[in-house]
Amino acid sequence: MLFDESYSGKVFIMSRATEEEADTIIYGMPMDWTVSFRPGSRFGPSRIREASIGLEEYSPYLDRHLEEIRYHDAGDIMLPFGNAQRSIDMIEGYIDQLVEKNKFPLGLGGEHLVTWPVLKAMYRKYPNMAVIHIDAHADLREEYEGEPLSHSTPIRKACELIGPENIYSFGIRSGMREEFTYAEQSGMHMSRYEVLEPLQEILPTLSGRPVYVTIDIDVLDPAFAPGTGTAEAGGISSKELLGAIHAIAGSEVDVVGADLVEVAPAYDPTERTQIAASKFVREMLLGFTK
Repeated sequence: MLFDESYSGKVFIMSRATEEEADTIIYGMPMDWTVSFRPGSRFGPSRIREASIGLEEYSPYLDRHLEEIRYHDAGDIMLPFGNAQRSIDMIEGYIDQLVEKNKFPLGLGGEHLVTWPVLKAMYRKYPNMAVIHIDAHADLREEYEGEPLSHSTPIRKACELIGPENIYSFGIRSGMREEFTYAEQSGMHMSRYEVLEPLQEILPTLSGRPVYVTIDIDVLDPAFAPGTGTAEAGGISSKELLGAIHAIAGSEVDVVGADLVEVAPAYDPTERTQIAASKFVREMLLGFTK
């Protein structure tokens, strides 16, 4: 697997030197080939890394320090520009390698379609896996303007792969009527508008199960994260998303992988989106890595 070193050697703060000694692997998926509104999330992974320089290595929320865990930032996968299918295949192949080595994958996007190949690889390893999906958008379309490979389709594909009853979506406030109808009729769990309270209610039911967590930064209100491709008013605060990450970390679920996607830094000259994203990644590192 080839990795892009064009991010000038920048890695997430306190990354270990080698993959072999790490339990968790941070990797970038710089793809935005199928976005339907504003492109630019392919630059998200590198800017999240840059923003991490301003972080403290210690989390007062979790009382853990990054030196207590072993992780390696592998850089960005060199995805072929404009070729969605080949990019998906490359991501899936890389995750296959990680799970074979019992590494915890923590991905940085990139558009939300990049989660789909990760879920395929994870499902082969964990056939009883559930997915916690935190997002503004349902992502339940079968296609977008005739294209089944779209950032609006990954959760529908996940439903068809692992069963809708194993998908738990939170914060959803945008989608077609048909997407909400599918959610209601299929047996999946969808919480509209809110994240933390309904998540806390669901977590005990997932106790002991392997769970993959995917977070789209646009679950935040644009006041907190304007740097995203499809911003949606009426979202949650950074504080609530931190609370959700900590709730998962403090629960009895077995988090086996995670990603954070859709940071598009060009639309946020203040850099607050990538600053927030880097803090979420730190808390995911400290909270999900056992």
